[in-house]
Amino acid sequence: MTTSTTLVYATESYGYMLRALCALPGFEEGAMERRRFPDDERYLRLITPPAGRNVAILGGTISDADTLELFDLASGVVTDGARRLTLVIPYFGCSTMERAVHPGEIVTAKTRARLLSAIPSAPEGNRALLLDLHSEGLPYYFEGGLVATHLHAMPVVSGAVKRLGGDNFVLACTDAGRAKWVQRLANEIGVAASFVFKRRHDDGSTEVIAASANLQGRRVVIYDDMIRSGGTLVGAAEAYRAAGATSIAVVTTHGLFCGDALPRLCRSGLFQSIVCTDSHPRALELQSPELAVESVVPLLARALRPQPLPEAS
Repeated sequence: MTTSTTLVYATESYGYMLRALCALPGFEEGAMERRRFPDDERYLRLITPPAGRNVAILGGTISDADTLELFDLASGVVTDGARRLTLVIPYFGCSTMERAVHPGEIVTAKTRARLLSAIPSAPEGNRALLLDLHSEGLPYYFEGGLVATHLHAMPVVSGAVKRLGGDNFVLACTDAGRAKWVQRLANEIGVAASFVFKRRHDDGSTEVIAASANLQGRRVVIYDDMIRSGGTLVGAAEAYRAAGATSIAVVTTHGLFCGDALPRLCRSGLFQSIVCTDSHPRALELQSPELAVESVVPLLARALRPQPLPEAS
């Protein structure tokens, strides 16, 4: 028996996104039982049968444990008869190690992609939806019958950027590596773009030495795909301030804010506003007057809904 709704399960860390998605029409929350054995082995049981259903599983690879839970859950869904499987991965971890620079380095982004590619194939196929990847080439690491698609959070990001920037601002990035993406977004919004020049030292540290534009008297909104420690962000903001920016706000897709990163950013006095999406559970933990969180659930819902076939001419 099949239904027109998509049955959705989630890893434990993404329960917040499961509830938000299943509050929208067209999605049904899949009931599960999960518990731990004394040795910390995980027990998972699907209570809502997936047989014959179009199934989506929400889960970011935010840790090794979360990655394995996603793998186990997806494998069980297919084994129990799912008709089609979609992995919705709002945050794909290990994306920093997307290529080897020194001999012997392990490209963990590729090994994680291979692991998820080993999930048994549903009769109508497996796919993965990946949001704002750190590297555009990551979807090509997936193998076999799993089709990976890179979704861009541009609709969510551009809305936040325009709201923070107002009528006259410059869209900026933390380094030249994100310049092309930021330039594309700036063109869509209709504002100028700027990036910073960095010098890399022998010890591996980096130093921001200049901004690419004269920002005297201008508001600046910085976009970065993720914030971890915030060190690069602070360096870039200092350069934009030195170039004459009157105020600086920041928008990021993935708000990891490792350790005390968010308090340190706030204490720096550089940022008028900080906005991220809910792609990572850490963002909701830290949501506060200092950190505004935008939802990517409507964006994911649109990507999950079947697209209508074109009308015959």
